[in-house]
Amino acid sequence: MTAIDVPSVVPTPAVKTSLFRRLVRRPVALSALIFLVFVVIIAVIGRWIAPYDPNLASLQLVLAPPSAEHPLGADSAGRDVLSRLLAATQITLAAALVAVVTALVIGVVSGLIAGYYRGWFDSVASWVTSLVMALPGMVVLLAARAVLGPSVWLAMFIFGILLAPAYYRLVYAAVTGVRGELYVDAARVSGLSDMRIIGRHILSVVRAPIIIQSAIVAGIAVAIQSGLEFLGLGDMSVPTWGGMLNDGFANIYKQPLLMLWPSLAIALTSIALTLLANGMRDVLERTAVIRRRRRRAVTTATGSIAAVTTSMSTSGRDLDDLEDSAPLPIIGDTITHSDDDRTAALPATPILTVSDLRVAYEQTEGEDIEVVHGVSLQIRKGEVHGLIGESGSGKTQTAFAVLGLLPRGGRVTAGSIDFEGTELADAAERAYSGIRGKRIGYIPQEPMSNLDPSFTIGSQLVEPLRKNLGMSKKDATEKALALLDRVGIPNPKRTFDAYPFEVSGGMAQRVLIAGAVSTDPDLIIADEPTTALDVTVQAEVLDLLRDLQRERQMAMLLVTHNFGVVADLCDRVTVMQQGLFVEQGPVRTILGAPAHPYTQSLLDAILDEGPARGALKTATEGAQS
Repeated sequence: MTAIDVPSVVPTPAVKTSLFRRLVRRPVALSALIFLVFVVIIAVIGRWIAPYDPNLASLQLVLAPPSAEHPLGADSAGRDVLSRLLAATQITLAAALVAVVTALVIGVVSGLIAGYYRGWFDSVASWVTSLVMALPGMVVLLAARAVLGPSVWLAMFIFGILLAPAYYRLVYAAVTGVRGELYVDAARVSGLSDMRIIGRHILSVVRAPIIIQSAIVAGIAVAIQSGLEFLGLGDMSVPTWGGMLNDGFANIYKQPLLMLWPSLAIALTSIALTLLANGMRDVLERTAVIRRRRRRAVTTATGSIAAVTTSMSTSGRDLDDLEDSAPLPIIGDTITHSDDDRTAALPATPILTVSDLRVAYEQTEGEDIEVVHGVSLQIRKGEVHGLIGESGSGKTQTAFAVLGLLPRGGRVTAGSIDFEGTELADAAERAYSGIRGKRIGYIPQEPMSNLDPSFTIGSQLVEPLRKNLGMSKKDATEKALALLDRVGIPNPKRTFDAYPFEVSGGMAQRVLIAGAVSTDPDLIIADEPTTALDVTVQAEVLDLLRDLQRERQMAMLLVTHNFGVVADLCDRVTVMQQGLFVEQGPVRTILGAPAHPYTQSLLDAILDEGPARGALKTATEGAQS
């Protein structure tokens, strides 16, 4: 065993810095934030620190210039301008807040529901959004004023409804973009409810755009509300910045300073909100930097698993190459071999029974397309059952049908999926409650895509434990750390605190394996768990899977196109071609004496210790030969 220095990407301990601390490091954003905090404080205490009643008029003070008693002068009714400006700050900001909150609630909630669930709500919400956007906002506000009267609160509520489509489209686009991500499916497999997934994994993606949009919309709301008051469409008895601007404009030639104070308040507040939005955009949409440093890497000889995997997956054609070959004949009935001494020792009670399963996808025009054609299998307790075939044969569709995770448009059209007495064929989400993520675990094919980059690895392990097992945060954390140690991660605490992009693909796969076995499931469905890894890491992961399966006596459905993995892990194997099971039986029987020509063709594709391929021939040369 030798040690060499190699350059590698090593995660450094993440320094948790709050949003506020990152924001205040930017001078422009800090200045805007300080000004806005000052404005908010004035809005809260303005009425109590005002030197005079903001509505107290005096004939002696009409258009009075600034003085010691009245620092900003008096307006056309002899009211103190400073007192009115302080009181108007509260009304103006509160009215703008009504518009923002209304738009936020309607737009974000409808965008989340429409983007996540789609269906009829998506169609209706999109139609209503287009209708609202087509309405002329100012005309609607004028009509509302004529019908409802000069109420600043009703006007801003209606304006909030008119602003809701901006949030809806923003959130809808973000949710539809992330809805198909594998880490969302992984969260569903972990047993999390739709509300938890939306609130934690989906909402985290749209958080930054929503915050930025809210700062911009708040500035717009302040400007529009002031504009309405400036046009004289509000309640003139209520002090607002727009109302003060209207009074100043009417007396611009007599007392020009009356225009200055509300104009400064409106302009500076709107500018500060825009600058704050830009600062938050830069902070919330930051990218992480992974530092490179040298470390000592230990090289050692790989075990028999790596040798098997290497020889059977790299010495000849990959099974995926068969997609371009001419179709092989399909035998109508599945060839089923009897148990050998190894499989006969397994418990007779099946944990999963799939009978005549058919899966189809809806088409906008024409008949549905069936991709799985009436397949059947049984998996017994403690059994590792391999499902092998070329890409596109229907392996993953069969596994997803068991998990209830068929992509949009897919459904089980016939057959039965019985999991220990619970029927799962085309079942609703309620049927999977307490099963998926708790009694059925899932190990996906692409480790990096199945971890949410917005959250630490530890939080993604702890949450399913708390939800499915009802554990406290402390107990769940301790179990997660123990699982990370069990799956062979050298520094569990460091990995627990790291984000997915700070670990390697092999470590990420170990994390997902730890998450899959964390609830001690009865059945694990592993979909190509080593495909995205290099050969040496594949060997380590296969070792880990085998040890965990024997240690916990779990049943396992292993989806793969690698006969090396099947030979190393599986007790029984099912061969799948073009949506049909063509052969089933013990692994040693299938590998030693395949009865179906397609199974034989898969084994021939390996070319292990077989003759080398001849020279490449063109189509013309092939025809001549």
